[in-house]
Amino acid sequence: MKKALIAATLLLSANAFAQKKDMTPKMYDLLIGTYTSGESQGIYVYRFYTETGKTAYLNVAEGVDNPSYLAIGKNNKFVYSVNEVGDDRKGSVSAFSFEPYSGKIALINKQPTTGAGPCYIAVDKANKHAFVANYAGGSLSVLPIGKAGSLGAVTQTVQDQGSSVNNDRQAGPHVHTAMLSPDEKYLLYTDLGTDKINIMKHKSGQDQPLTPAEPAALEVKPGDGPRHLDFTPDKKFMYLLTEMTGTIYAYSYDGPKSKQLETVSIVPEGFKGKVGAADIHVSPDGKFLYASNRGDVNEIVVFSIAPETGKLTFVERKSTLGKTPRNFVIDPSGNFLLVANQDSNNIYVFRINKQTGKLNVTPHILTVPNPVCLKFTPAE
Repeated sequence: MKKALIAATLLLSANAFAQKKDMTPKMYDLLIGTYTSGESQGIYVYRFYTETGKTAYLNVAEGVDNPSYLAIGKNNKFVYSVNEVGDDRKGSVSAFSFEPYSGKIALINKQPTTGAGPCYIAVDKANKHAFVANYAGGSLSVLPIGKAGSLGAVTQTVQDQGSSVNNDRQAGPHVHTAMLSPDEKYLLYTDLGTDKINIMKHKSGQDQPLTPAEPAALEVKPGDGPRHLDFTPDKKFMYLLTEMTGTIYAYSYDGPKSKQLETVSIVPEGFKGKVGAADIHVSPDGKFLYASNRGDVNEIVVFSIAPETGKLTFVERKSTLGKTPRNFVIDPSGNFLLVANQDSNNIYVFRINKQTGKLNVTPHILTVPNPVCLKFTPAE
């Protein structure tokens, strides 16, 4: 009797596991932010299949001014974009309703950011606030989000001050990212112009949810130019990519008390050309780190991550097969990496070898004008 009971229990557990496994999405909606100064119509939506890497066109949101960075809102029902404009005009952000699977996307409203050149947007899990990095204006803007997904007027602005050693690129502040920590206790925003990762305490639901942490910043080597961040899935480690020197800073993550572990260059030894490091992502299993470099190389550089120490070991360099890999994304299954080549108007799909981290070219290519941001959201 006992043996039969154990067998029945094991069978139920196996069935439950199988059902849970079967619930993992095999289809995602791929949203593509672009620059509309050329032939792009706005935000493009494609279906993406995680087993094959194939894509299928669904929709486009037209008439959006330079939606160069996107964020997905609560329950995948809303999409938010920056409207990136330069120094001569104030920037803005837009809110959209979104229907997963059909890919239907429609404008809800638009709000000024009170800062020039917004280039990055993040939304908290509760869908209470949007956080916007104004690159040209050197500021961070906070906008409330209504229950129906609309954006309210800016309720908090954090204006950075200062400069650094490169007179051409760092004469003033240039805020590049606005990323919430995995537990959302902090908001971290990079400033290329002052060579800092600034850290703010975050309390959701308040009109002004940000206050300076103590210490309020992590500093990097002058002239490096901090750009993008990512975390390992276990939240133990954080990685910063600097744009101007192509340096990765590895940290043991603990909010404002994070400790630097090492620095690693993504630039080939002896390289004398132009460096333009852009994006950085950790694989969903936490085993590998990927970073893109624009400039004169146009490649993805791959590192393995030591699980206990967070330190990096070089794996390979891979051509992105196009010009200016501004942004890339790893699909949630970890099977594929997609690279947005801004200046060659294409998106290449690479298959990831989950044992080695290496990238293999697939025949799947999307032709999209000036793609600069890729985001996934479940389609089923």
